[in-house]
Amino acid sequence: MADKKQIEFMELYKPIHDSFVRFCAARSYGIIETEDLVSETIVQAYSGFEKLREKKAFLSFLFSIASNIIKNALRKKKNVEMVYHLDHQLEDKSHATLDAKADIELLYKALTRLPDLQKEAIILFEISGFSIQEIADMQKSGISSVKQRLKRGREKLSELLGCNEISAESLSKKSTILMNLFF
Repeated sequence: MADKKQIEFMELYKPIHDSFVRFCAARSYGIIETEDLVSETIVQAYSGFEKLREKKAFLSFLFSIASNIIKNALRKKKNVEMVYHLDHQLEDKSHATLDAKADIELLYKALTRLPDLQKEAIILFEISGFSIQEIADMQKSGISSVKQRLKRGREKLSELLGCNEISAESLSKKSTILMNLFF
């Protein structure tokens, strides 16, 4: 029979599993395998679960652990120039068109060039589907700060992708394509 810790952990984790996996997929691009990031984060979160004082902060707890794992992976690769290969992740997904694959690869590469907080806000809002309030709670900042990060992030993506403007609708469309490819 499962112990109390395991039951409590799973009660908090199950409702956010899909969003968390999407977050990890977007944040880990070119750095670490998504599955490795998810599993390592869960192991560390479960190990340190007793240290979590506020259960309402569980999602932030997971995102912090995942972000630290990514930072550690980047430190290990600091002397190696990162080469991004989205093709091996996409080749098994035959329903995607070549244009969609190219667009997604460009979007991922552009996302990696955003400052961390902007990138995280864009990923959480556009790809993982979190509300601005939830993102503000996760990033321990105000709603206006998150809105500004989203605005500046979209502007920077627009500049990087050579578009006149990236709207929430076009990002949302690309996000839907991403989710269909990976999940």
